[in-house]
Amino acid sequence: MSNLVPIEPATLGPAKIGSVAQERRLEGDPVLSTWALDEAHGGLVKSGIWEATPGANRSIKGTTFEFCHILSGVVEITEDGGAMRRYTAGDSFLMKPGFTGVWRTIETVRKIYVTVTPQ
Repeated sequence: MSNLVPIEPATLGPAKIGSVAQERRLEGDPVLSTWALDEAHGGLVKSGIWEATPGANRSIKGTTFEFCHILSGVVEITEDGGAMRRYTAGDSFLMKPGFTGVWRTIETVRKIYVTVTPQ
């Protein structure tokens, strides 16, 4: 197995389909699609491509650190007690452990993610 893993969205195959937990759903009923790409360190580090249809939900990171790079779509994220920030294709951001706020998908969004969750 190679230690260099290309990210080729056109060749991902079928996604794992999910939804936002009822207790976190604020607007709409977003459909979540995940293409897991790789894991390391016993599943503590994960990467993949994730997509969500429009809607809003509570986002709670807990102890997880997440890097996101938006491939397409528009999302607005408002950290509790903070200002709303809008991200579109080409933008990247981090959600650090302890983040809580509202994730609002304005236009179906697709992102590359890398998460790290400590033991």
